Amino acid sequence: MEAKMGKFFESVSTFFTGGDHIPWCDADIVAGCEREVADSEKSDSDAVKSESLMRLSWALVHSKREENVQRGIAMLEASQVGTTNPLMERERMYLLAVGHYRSGDYSRSRQLVERCLEIAPDWRQALSLKKAIEDRITKDGVIGIGIAATAVGLVAGGIAAALSRKK
Repeated sequence: MEAKMGKFFESVSTFFTGGDHIPWCDADIVAGCEREVADSEKSDSDAVKSESLMRLSWALVHSKREENVQRGIAMLEASQVGTTNPLMERERMYLLAVGHYRSGDYSRSRQLVERCLEIAPDWRQALSLKKAIEDRITKDGVIGIGIAATAVGLVAGGIAAALSRKK
């Protein structure tokens, strides 16, 4: 019985705190990736430049700062043009999905993660992100219904109070 109660309280806590398992990235990591990109500009290798840009994009979309997330999304959208490598395309779509998830655009995030799953149906990261998106959409819907129900209750209570004062 205690185990069931523990699971119940854990699920309620997860519901209200968000509970996704997508990693966050701090400013030090972003700064390190930016230095790496600057250093890679000196290289003749396009592969080195591309890899350092992908690492920076990863750091940006996983950042806690909204402006970094938006910058990461913009970088990924700009770099998506002309990609012929399906693995790189999948990675970029996944990072875009993370960025849109972090910025609150859940419908766009879900579209992108579903495209990732078309390429790799068993990809655990994408499946985990898809579940986090669906949980967040459900949570937002429940909260919205609660707010609407509260508003209706307040209006009905106000009308009832006004009617009772007239009598």
